[in-house]
Amino acid sequence: MTFNHLISFNRNNKLRLIELLIGHLLWSLSLLVIFVFVRKVENTSPVWSFGLMILQLYFAGLLIFPVLRLQSENRSRGFYLFWGIILALLIWMFHQLSLNGSWQSLLNAIQSGLLLMTGTIVGAALARYVKKFWEILPLCFAMSVADFSSWLIGPTANFAQTIEQYYLKPEGPPPAIDMILVKLAFPGTENLLPVFGLSDWIMVAFFIVVAQRYQINDNLLGFRRDFGPESKHLGRFYLPVSLVALLSAVICAQATGLFIPALPVIALVMLVWFGGHGLLKRTRHEKR
Repeated sequence: MTFNHLISFNRNNKLRLIELLIGHLLWSLSLLVIFVFVRKVENTSPVWSFGLMILQLYFAGLLIFPVLRLQSENRSRGFYLFWGIILALLIWMFHQLSLNGSWQSLLNAIQSGLLLMTGTIVGAALARYVKKFWEILPLCFAMSVADFSSWLIGPTANFAQTIEQYYLKPEGPPPAIDMILVKLAFPGTENLLPVFGLSDWIMVAFFIVVAQRYQINDNLLGFRRDFGPESKHLGRFYLPVSLVALLSAVICAQATGLFIPALPVIALVMLVWFGGHGLLKRTRHEKR
């Protein structure tokens, strides 16, 4: 495998990846602007906070569109390994930087955008390996069990406590786990706050791409959407089911004060949605 093969893309995919990069950069800058405007807001009611979080994640979900327009290219595992290492190094490098004042907020906003872009790319790459629709079952089961076990008897619960203590009283460098946490703006806070992890966004993107591949409508704001890389319109208003599942898990966790692993919630909701779609399709076929 030559180095040129690792960095070469066809014209369509180059344009889509540039769209992906610019879109996430603009989202990061918008996140910083929102943070600057709401940090001094005295109204910190849950409704206001949840509404602001939903707005930020809704537009984050729209950033996945360029990935849905990517054309298939023959890629080896070495290709994915190469770019996986590049993205991991970028995330690590951003985590090592430490700036003062508003510059740190800008850094955190860009890092959150980078995590979302990385999660989108990884989720789309995983979806490429789903050759048959039923193959999502063992994947969902394995990732859900791993995430739930980590929360129950593993390090995740301790990580959550460590992160909470750090953001209540920041002292010294942030914990290592902070490196893979997506942060959003909330009213009345002095910093962007972590909301969910990189793995959760990977699954959101994964299910969106799988739904597109098997032409399953996952848009809760419309009855249908166009599919395929040649589609000019993927829906002017797009709210994917997997994103709503993530939002539901996050809101429940914040409302109850409990640590709720989002990944099993996303997997369960999507399996129910896909199962309901299959049952509905079968019923319509029998009626014909």
